Amino acid sequence: MPALPLTPSRPTCRAGRTLAAAALLALPLAALAQPGAEAASAAASAAAAPALDNPYGLASLWAGSDGIAKGVLLMMALMSVGSWYILIVKLLEQARIGRQAREAQAHFWSAGSVAQGSTALSAGSPFRFIAESALEATKKHEGLLGQIDLNEWVTMSLQRAIDRVGSRLQDGLAFLATVGSTAPFVGLFGTVWGIYHALTAIGVAGQASIDKVAGPVGESLIMTAIGLAVAVPAVLGYNWLVRRNKGAMDEVRAFGADLHAVLLASGPRAGRD
Repeated sequence: MPALPLTPSRPTCRAGRTLAAAALLALPLAALAQPGAEAASAAASAAAAPALDNPYGLASLWAGSDGIAKGVLLMMALMSVGSWYILIVKLLEQARIGRQAREAQAHFWSAGSVAQGSTALSAGSPFRFIAESALEATKKHEGLLGQIDLNEWVTMSLQRAIDRVGSRLQDGLAFLATVGSTAPFVGLFGTVWGIYHALTAIGVAGQASIDKVAGPVGESLIMTAIGLAVAVPAVLGYNWLVRRNKGAMDEVRAFGADLHAVLLASGPRAGRD
């Protein structure tokens, strides 16, 4: 019986080597494709995951602050609301005075007498108030007051009326000045208080890494930013309103000076017209 050959034939060996080479080539391709698949899977999972809230925003500052820090935030919020309220109200008031000045220029000086001119002005007008005050002064120039010179007495009455109008225009400006000068320091106090608590928490935890420091310190610095955001509009609004008040008071003083001349020319009969 013939013995079987122990070595494979050449065609069989060639086929085996081909299969082995194909297997070796497939392994690197699979290894290269696996990281790409993992990256695509990670990107898909990141897109599907909901967006995280900002851990360093105002909501986090309010939630993590104590009673004193919340009190500072509420105080600055009240300062800001009060400043904007006064700014808007004073602008409307100054615009109304401008309309009343044009009304006085159009109707008062064309009247037959001071009394008729004052009734032609709208109620609540500072120009009507000044005219009525001057008329009242001419009517009360008797008795002890009659010993005062009429010119001096009318001048004093007109000046008092003009001063009252100017005082009314100054209402609210003191609040703006106070907010503009104190809001940065209130915000700085909130910053110092927040940094104190942040350093205390870091000392207790025993870690001072950037993730432990960035949040508390950043939230504390927001206090300073809020203080500046409250102070800057108050300062700018105060300066703007003061300049506009000066223009309004120039109109009022000019009206008072002209009225003073008319009353002196009319004499004591001006109050009886």
